[in-house]
Amino acid sequence: MKRSFFFVCSLVLTFGFGQELDSTALKSQVAEAIRDLRDFIAIPNDALNPSDIDDNIFWLKKQFEKRGFNTAVLDTDNLPLFFAALPMDDTKPSVLIYMHFDGQSVDASKWNQPDPYKVVLKKPDGDTFEKMKFEELGEDINYDWRLFGRSTSDDKGPIVMLLHALDLLKKEETELPFNVKVILDGEEEKGSKPLPNAVKQYRELLQADFLLIHDGPMHASGKPTIIYGCRGITTLTLTTHGPFKPQHSGHYGNYAPNPGFQLAQLLATMKNAEGRVTIPGYYEGISLNEETQTILKSVPDDAVAISEQLQFKTHEKVGSFYQEALQYPSLNIRGLGSGWIGEKVRTIVPESATAELDLRLVPESDGNRLKRLVKDHIKKQGFHVLDHVPNKEERLAHEKIVTVTEGGVTDAFRTSFDNAYGKFLINTLRSTFGEEVVQIRIMGGTVPIAPFINELKIPAFIIPMVNPDNNQHSPNENLKIGQLAYGIRAFHSLLSHRPDK
Repeated sequence: MKRSFFFVCSLVLTFGFGQELDSTALKSQVAEAIRDLRDFIAIPNDALNPSDIDDNIFWLKKQFEKRGFNTAVLDTDNLPLFFAALPMDDTKPSVLIYMHFDGQSVDASKWNQPDPYKVVLKKPDGDTFEKMKFEELGEDINYDWRLFGRSTSDDKGPIVMLLHALDLLKKEETELPFNVKVILDGEEEKGSKPLPNAVKQYRELLQADFLLIHDGPMHASGKPTIIYGCRGITTLTLTTHGPFKPQHSGHYGNYAPNPGFQLAQLLATMKNAEGRVTIPGYYEGISLNEETQTILKSVPDDAVAISEQLQFKTHEKVGSFYQEALQYPSLNIRGLGSGWIGEKVRTIVPESATAELDLRLVPESDGNRLKRLVKDHIKKQGFHVLDHVPNKEERLAHEKIVTVTEGGVTDAFRTSFDNAYGKFLINTLRSTFGEEVVQIRIMGGTVPIAPFINELKIPAFIIPMVNPDNNQHSPNENLKIGQLAYGIRAFHSLLSHRPDK
């Protein structure tokens, strides 16, 4: 590994490429990729349904073996991982590619199509989209048209991009300068809990010189994007308790303690009016020097556009601008519930109120430590903290009770901007697309990559391939056909790039 790493380091500034990718050949490959993507999307992939994952693995096995890969299904503590590798050459550096093939659950009633697992073709029509027949694509494929369906972008689209870039390279008889290994996750959308143990178990099989992750959207500017890290995540569920069952608000309002107000008052102590966490020590260990600030400010974000898109006037003041805000751990209320609302509203004092919190982590913050800080803060507000629903004796013994349930921790990661493989990737993307590459220090979302970095001791980079307005995790998820072409072209270049001797 050290020999191949030095080879790349010493030659990272000079590059030699194979033949130029012909636009007609690319469009022909995109047409084939659309057919494969439609077949792939037609296999439901809800990680909550194990049989879905088995069906997807069967499809993946067939597709990768058809392209010369050796494949394996790697058993884990829960659902299996899918692994594929081209025959190894010890004289070449190895790249490990991570993606996932599971998707978020769907509520078909919220989609503008009957079945989210049957891809629908649409073209832009003002602020909306018009459904088209696939026969209308023609040979001169319109790259502005879109493919709608669950996991078109997150994350089956990038998997198909990789497969069809490999097809193009094979047609060109290009010898790959890397050993290519692929690891595909079947439960990323539910936290990838088995991944840390699995990476330890299959360490030798997964060993590589660097890791590429192809998940999430490109920068809103549409420029080639490389991301050097992502935030981690952990969760807390807070439940306050009032009367042991709902009570008539006429009889017991003003008398029985209301858990909704207790919870609201508790949550209000955790942040100030500008959105900064007020719990002592929450941001400890984070400092952004002048060089880091320059890197953050180089990202071409448009604060006005973000405000207009999300429709708010003033952003929170954790950071003075968007990229700076992402360098700090967050404390987010992701859900609130108490009693009934809307047509089901009742005149009652609820028995409980619940807040679901997620805490996004940065490399300087430890998820378990932050959870302890939050729990200690809750105790200082006069609450008796339990890990279970209180019994009668506990209710009568304490004025204010909160049940706290903790989620697991997915760590953050961040690779240095000075890493030679990062420079290698930037120069490849710049040469391929003729644009400066947007370099993001850490993205706001979470990809469960830390186990690879911690166990394999390799640098990792996220190179997103899909359009930023793809609606991932939401109804009407989509992939712009131009992004399908972009991804094929990017993979084609990244896997054929040859450092000059």
